[in-house]
Parts: sequence; C-alpha cells; structure tokens
Amino acid sequence: MQGFFITFEGLDGSGKTTQIKRLAAWLQSRGRNVVLTRNPGGTALGERIRGILLDSRTEASTGAITPRAELALMFADRAQNIAEIVRPALAAGSIVICDRYTDSSEAYQGGGRQLGADTILAAHRTICDDFQPNLTILLLPPLAASLARARRRNERHTQQHGTDENRFEREDDGFYARAYAAYQAIAARDSHRVVLIDDDASIDIIQQKIIAIVAERLGLPA
Repeated sequence: MQGFFITFEGLDGSGKTTQIKRLAAWLQSRGRNVVLTRNPGGTALGERIRGILLDSRTEASTGAITPRAELALMFADRAQNIAEIVRPALAAGSIVICDRYTDSSEAYQGGGRQLGADTILAAHRTICDDFQPNLTILLLPPLAASLARARRRNERHTQQHGTDENRFEREDDGFYARAYAAYQAIAARDSHRVVLIDDDASIDIIQQKIIAIVAERLGLPA
C-alpha cells in the first residue's frame, strides 16, 4: 500500500490539533496505519529544538534569537524529522500527518520575520531536497479569532504544566497579519497541493470538510 503525506497548516488557534486527531481516528477506522508527527518536534532532537524555539523564556536565558538563526533551527528540526520519521513511514505504506511543515516557515519566518518566501523555499530545496507533502490542509479562520484562542490555550498550558509555548504568540499584530497574508499567498500559488478552509465554522463541520477532501484524494468512501 502506498504511503501518503498530509500536512496541516494555519496560525496557532486555528484548530489544527483537534482536526489532526479526528482525521487520524477516521483513517484508522478505515484500516489505514497513521503516523503523527510535528514541526518543530517529533524526534528527540526536534523536541529539544522545539523547547528552544517556542518557550517564551528562551530569550531571557540565551538572548534574542535572530530571524535567520530561528529559521536554521526550524530546518534542522525538519530535516531530522523527514529522515527519521516521514520517509520511513511512507516507505512502509503509512499515512503521515504532520502538524506544520515548510509552509509554516514561509508564513512565520518568510512573512512574519520578513525574510521573504524565496529564502525559505531555497532552504527547503537545499536542506529538505524539496520534499513536498501530497496534500496540505490550511486552516485559516479570521485572524483575531485564531489569536484569541491560541493565547487562551497557552495560558491554560502554563497553569497546568508550568511551561509555555507562547514565544510566537507574544508577537504584535503586524507580525501575524504578515504571516496570515503569506499563508493566503501560498494557497493561491500551490492550489494543487494546498486546500484552504478559511471559514470559522464548528469543529464538526470543519471535520466533515477535511474528511471529504482526504477521502477523495485517497479514494476512500467518506
């Protein structure tokens, strides 16, 4: 059975995590083996990089991470993930679902940090051999709604676990407006790969849309 590589994209608070779990459960109920991973993270090295990149206390102990250093760490994580998790799982015929991939770097570092799309795409060609997903689900509800949900979620996480992953959520509205616009540009440019869901519908309705998309691509009954 041939493997299939699906990535989920969107701003924090877009509902990715919930929809990834629901899609994985649906695919497993259809007899498909599913491997879940994430960028940054997913591997032992990746989880260490994730801690550096996302914890808001990082810069208090290490100093400010420059945009290009941030980008380099993101791609170090991604290259390890592809080699250690994604390619072997696909070779075994699994469906790989990854929470974020290079589109996130194009949105956050290319758009938000203003490094430009060309810089990110060149890095992807060099470091990741231009390895692309078969399908990308881009959840892009209105910007204000996403940010409000993301900040509430990280406050809960900090209270429950004593750690946070809100280094990016502390950025200003201009940063997120640029990231949002970059995601829209990616969807327009790569419409053969990226399916944009930009409404703020209920979790169940979004799930139905995603299942219909994936079922069609895989030739499965919805």
